[in-house]
Amino acid sequence: MGLKGCEVVLDNPWNTYYAGQTVNGQVNLTFDSAKKVRGIIIRFLGEANTEWSDTRRVTNSEGRDEEETVTYKGHEEYFQIQYYLLGGKNSAEIELPAGTHNYPFTCALPPTLPSSFEGEFGHVRFTIKVTLDRPWKFDQDMKMAFTVIAPVDLNLNPRVKEPFKLELEKTFCCFCCRSGPLSVITTIPVTGYVSGQVIPITCECDNASSVGITTVKFVLRKRVTFHTQQPRAEKKESKITIAELAIGPVGANESRTFSQQLEIPPLPPTNLVNCGIIGLDYDLHVECSVSGPHRNLSGNIPITLGTIPLASFKPPAPYTDVPAQVPTQPGEDPSMAPTQPVSPASPPNGAGGALGWNVADSAGAQLYPNIPPPQFVETQFRAPKIIGRDDSEHTKVIGDAFAPRYPTFQFNPSAPPMHN
Repeated sequence: MGLKGCEVVLDNPWNTYYAGQTVNGQVNLTFDSAKKVRGIIIRFLGEANTEWSDTRRVTNSEGRDEEETVTYKGHEEYFQIQYYLLGGKNSAEIELPAGTHNYPFTCALPPTLPSSFEGEFGHVRFTIKVTLDRPWKFDQDMKMAFTVIAPVDLNLNPRVKEPFKLELEKTFCCFCCRSGPLSVITTIPVTGYVSGQVIPITCECDNASSVGITTVKFVLRKRVTFHTQQPRAEKKESKITIAELAIGPVGANESRTFSQQLEIPPLPPTNLVNCGIIGLDYDLHVECSVSGPHRNLSGNIPITLGTIPLASFKPPAPYTDVPAQVPTQPGEDPSMAPTQPVSPASPPNGAGGALGWNVADSAGAQLYPNIPPPQFVETQFRAPKIIGRDDSEHTKVIGDAFAPRYPTFQFNPSAPPMHN
């Protein structure tokens, strides 16, 4: 039979790295009989792909209606590193005896990689492929995916440190009479969060109208825009509900104030910086449903999701005539600039050094002494498969269905109290 098993062991227990870190590991190949190869190749690949199909009815040259399906695709490659662990392109045949053979490897990740992402119509994915280059036979490929995180330090973005107030108001006309106003004010203390935190929501419902509020719903949404290049530039947008809760009712001529908390599960950071074909944003959608034949009220609060939480909350700065510093380039956001984490040297016990981001690894370590280390938790959004356009029917996937892991924090309080 030959190859019995292939194992790729990384020096990070979560198989998760920050852009700019070094991936170290070992390929373990087990053969139950002697195996002849020309070489063993390892390839590291970072890429983004988008794809979907649209079907429409068209009239053909004979005047008959028929369905036409167009498949749109987008692609970006961020890096590809490939080399031989054993042998070479023009090497003589090598016979590997039965048993387990170990081959160490290393790969420095570029510092400008986008974060791993898995979506309905596209992904940003990082993979390792091991190939047995066999003379006179088809090559045998074994492939696995790992997670890359582009750090987003919320402390570098002054906009996300401020409270946000969403005011919804409506006046109803009932039987030719105008009622008093219905006012729903939703406030959150900051707009920048990390996975594991909760969003504290205060909602003041002042209903001076004759129309009752049935519910006020708060929905944390992931908003994704996918772009393609072939056969032409197109885009597709999707809104995915991440978490939601509802309050109410509030009767006519009644006022109530609600305090709620919405927990943020493991998610990729906002914007997928350095990815040109997938855009990612989050918002808190607020919808106030009213009774009777009246239109509901709704609005959105922008949410920025980072990987490094806000370390402290300070009162607003005093008024000054000096204008605030703003990004010099359109769309440039200082919080999106990657930090420069570096894999520490492997400890003497051989467990590997790249154990994930630590505040001590960053240039601003002294600024965040109270931030606890994150856990790296799988997201609910999994890859249906990791076999790609350059894989063959003989490519085997190592491990279970892949889901990226994102830094997730657990600390109390997880968000600041509202300012009076």
